[in-house]
Amino acid sequence: MCFTLCEWHEDLAPSLARSANDARIGRFLRDGFPYPYTEREARRFIDATLRDRASLSRAIVIDGRAVGAVSLTKMSNVYEKNAELGYWLSPACWGRGIMTEAVRMLCSEGFDACGVERIYAEPFADNAASRRVLEKCGFALEGVLRKSIYKGGEYHDSCIYARLRAADNGAMQ
Repeated sequence: MCFTLCEWHEDLAPSLARSANDARIGRFLRDGFPYPYTEREARRFIDATLRDRASLSRAIVIDGRAVGAVSLTKMSNVYEKNAELGYWLSPACWGRGIMTEAVRMLCSEGFDACGVERIYAEPFADNAASRRVLEKCGFALEGVLRKSIYKGGEYHDSCIYARLRAADNGAMQ
């Protein structure tokens, strides 16, 4: 399936709301990801993204419609050479290699754009699909944090994956 990564703009709000309004998406995301996901939430997200200079955020767009998001958030203080990777995709697009390619594309741009040496992600340990995306993109598992997430009244382990600019971990193969 052919897609593009593009900068967020207001015209994407209606399709963002439709694509993000699925309870399965937020299952493995932080609580700030709303459900139901309304057009008002979509406009709020796009507005915040356009103002945020610490992040590199892109819409995943198919046929002019936002079907997901991928972003890098630059850290600060002693972590200023790190960026956290985050992403989600509409379930209608799962299993097609879209997210793997979107992560590859953003990471290629992100090392230079964010001025970082390390990009990391913290997926839920039981999110096998997300972990596989990271592994396909050359991220290395650095560790498992036991009971580090409390969501929906339950504890979950999380994983730390990272990719270094210098080592490149074979990511762009």
